[in-house]
Amino acid sequence: MKKRINLIAVVALLALTTACKKDNTTENNSGADTIAVQQPEANINDVPLVQAATDTKYPVMSFDHEVHDFGTIQQGDKPSYVFEFKNTGETDLVITSAKGSCGCTVPEYPKTPIKAGESGNIKVSFDSTGKTGQTTKTVSIMCNNKEGTKILTIKANIEAPKGAK
Repeated sequence: MKKRINLIAVVALLALTTACKKDNTTENNSGADTIAVQQPEANINDVPLVQAATDTKYPVMSFDHEVHDFGTIQQGDKPSYVFEFKNTGETDLVITSAKGSCGCTVPEYPKTPIKAGESGNIKVSFDSTGKTGQTTKTVSIMCNNKEGTKILTIKANIEAPKGAK
């Protein structure tokens, strides 16, 4: 029974892979063989997800600084910092997501486009619970700039409470 099911499956796959499709072909007057070229169907609802390679206008996220050092903090502190930026590019800046390098680093970012010449903020909150010593975390911002991402960095020296190991 198992062999029969496997045989049916193989025959069905073979039939599917060799099935004929109607191709858009042209005949030439010489009677020579022609090459069939299948054209993809156009869909008016298709919207390009990225800018065309020939489009050289991009938004630019310009920060005064991309690294913030909280300095020395106590274990369990939850400091936050607001990174300010300006879109110095030629088109609207769209941030699609922002993600911290771990769950202790949480970014908040604008959900609406930032027009060329306008400014925006990204707030980064850090939870130092359970951490000690020098710590560096990053926030990856996915956006429509030329590179597709922007990285922000936070640092802290975390001191454990007195008497803790």
